[in-house]
Amino acid sequence: MNRPEAPSSERPGAVRRSFRAVASGIDRVFGLVTVIAGLAVLSSMPLLSFLSLGYLLEVSGRVAESGRFRDGFVGLRKASAVGNLVVGVFLVLLPVRFVAGMWHDAELIESGGRVAANWRAGAIVVTGLAFLHILWACARGGRLRHFLWPAPLRLVKSAVRRFRGGRSDSEAGVPDRVMAYLAGLRLPHYFVLGFMGFVGAVIWLIVPCGVLILASQIPQPAVAALTNLFGAALLTVAVLYLPFIQAELGRTGKFGSLFQVGVVRGKFRRAPIAFWFALLITLAFALPLYILKVQAIPRDLTWVLALVFVVLIFPARLLTGWSMGRGLRRESPRHWTVRWLSRLAAIPVAGAYVLFVWLTQYVSWDGSAGVLQQHAFMVPAPLFGL
Repeated sequence: MNRPEAPSSERPGAVRRSFRAVASGIDRVFGLVTVIAGLAVLSSMPLLSFLSLGYLLEVSGRVAESGRFRDGFVGLRKASAVGNLVVGVFLVLLPVRFVAGMWHDAELIESGGRVAANWRAGAIVVTGLAFLHILWACARGGRLRHFLWPAPLRLVKSAVRRFRGGRSDSEAGVPDRVMAYLAGLRLPHYFVLGFMGFVGAVIWLIVPCGVLILASQIPQPAVAALTNLFGAALLTVAVLYLPFIQAELGRTGKFGSLFQVGVVRGKFRRAPIAFWFALLITLAFALPLYILKVQAIPRDLTWVLALVFVVLIFPARLLTGWSMGRGLRRESPRHWTVRWLSRLAAIPVAGAYVLFVWLTQYVSWDGSAGVLQQHAFMVPAPLFGL
């Protein structure tokens, strides 16, 4: 008679599994914070802002494809590694900044004096040690713990092995790991996707926004009012479709998806309430950015505006992808009353957004050109805001 096999001793215990789960959760949260900060920095930089928009479109596309919100948190592990590296380097450089500051102060008090010379020598030594510390921590993996604890015994063993002509385990394969990591970031993909999303948004918005700008230049009040109404109607139609058109672009990666209105309408019929809710959140979360642009913001603080943009638009992109995913998976349209009620409810939402955008041209620093800066569909400074 066979005895039941004993449980494997290699299986981690409950305490260790709990610790790993908590550590994994913290790592993901740290990765999300790094993603938001990175997108904010990229959004405030010309050309590189396409990477930010491309990532957000990828978020919508993945959620639309799978129907799961968790699939929209793309690359958190890789972002966490970058965040660990940035924080670690910042902590290691703190002593360097302190000693360099003391050297600078000593030079101000007594230029070329003995105290200043001592602090200068100390700055050189501390800088060299910090540089070696950073290289060693990166070779070990670049995690925050590698910066906090340099593992001196392992460093000595590595130095001895290098002296004998060998390579340490930490150094082996480092270039390959770096290249694999960079390839895994898929930066060219995000750039192309963001560029297509930007061009598509411009195509959808250039005519209605151009009409609104033209209306602001017409001296006759009656003609200007009619032109404004015409431009507002066109912009309302564009606003009703563009968030979901861009989510479809993120799902397929094909530029032609930006003009497949029938696809969006078909998915709306199967999930009208989800579409209405996603539209409401997307447009409502874009409004605070117009308020922040009433005053001209110094270029050095552009990243603050971009940070607000990312924090607000990221969940909106998730919801847009979720609504498209529901429409993709349901087989039959909802009842016609639900569809028409959702359509009727979406029109005032889009109309209120258009009215708010139209009014901001009278209080925004950019004037009538501010209607081109559609934050719900582009980066915070479309057309680079130069």
